[in-house]
Amino acid sequence: MTTTVLAGASAPAAGPNVLGWFRPGSTDWHAARASGIGGSEIAAVMGLSPYESRFSLWHRKQGLVAPVEETEVMYWGKVHEPAICAEFATRHPELVVDSSPTYSHSARPWQIANPDRLIVNNLATALPTAVLEAKTARDAEGWGAEGWGAEGTDEIPVHYRAQCLWYLDTLGLTTCHVAVLIAGSEYREYVVEYDETDALAMRDAGAEFMRTLAAGERPDIDGHSATFQTIKSLPDGQDDVDVEVSTARRDRYFAALDAAKQAEEEKRAAAGLLLDEIGTGRRAVCERRPVATRTVRGGRTYSLQPARNRSTS
Repeated sequence: MTTTVLAGASAPAAGPNVLGWFRPGSTDWHAARASGIGGSEIAAVMGLSPYESRFSLWHRKQGLVAPVEETEVMYWGKVHEPAICAEFATRHPELVVDSSPTYSHSARPWQIANPDRLIVNNLATALPTAVLEAKTARDAEGWGAEGWGAEGTDEIPVHYRAQCLWYLDTLGLTTCHVAVLIAGSEYREYVVEYDETDALAMRDAGAEFMRTLAAGERPDIDGHSATFQTIKSLPDGQDDVDVEVSTARRDRYFAALDAAKQAEEEKRAAAGLLLDEIGTGRRAVCERRPVATRTVRGGRTYSLQPARNRSTS
């Protein structure tokens, strides 16, 4: 089945293919995405995801490690999604908000899109004209919580922007509305417009990733936490044998341990100096920019959290 969409700037001529209607996280949903790259996965392919690395995604696609387990953040994001979308619809009565199936691109079947909602011309024909994504964020301290900039702009976390562009490129649309609920009480809206240059870069990266899957060429090991967790999960059991490793890898490992120890000591010293200067204050700022937030429990300092968007300029 093929759905026709309104053509946007640099949009493909043919509409995307509808793969079906699946509950996010269901077995069918995972199966539909197994042979392609979804919107939440393209950021990993591009090296932009805080949750997944190219290495870990590659191993999941090969069936060598289990699908990502649902976290508390993922669960609550799913729970809040209907309310966030409903709030967007209430604030924009001029727009028609509709549910969305799972799509694949007509010419690149491995390019998968599963938007939270679609903006359609009317419910009778349900021709999509834009995309709506609903997000949640924990940080309500202001100053661009978790990479969220001024409301109404396109300043959103880079991995979410990649997701938006992936959906727009798949569906041949030009506008993605992003509604976010921060700390359960602060609602904001953003707009991401189609960028042909970035979309092309993602297509090329996606095609190369799919090539490596077919060729069995695993990505290089990087420093992403998801990569390390994947490596830890791959061996099955333990053999009581010694394995000779290269001198270069031994030296790199020892050097990293020494550097980490020195960095941790410097971090404690720098944090101590900052806390001493803050005193009983809540936040440290410099030139009106956030530096860190001091949290208190039982009247005493519990932690010092650095600003999400650190800048010295």
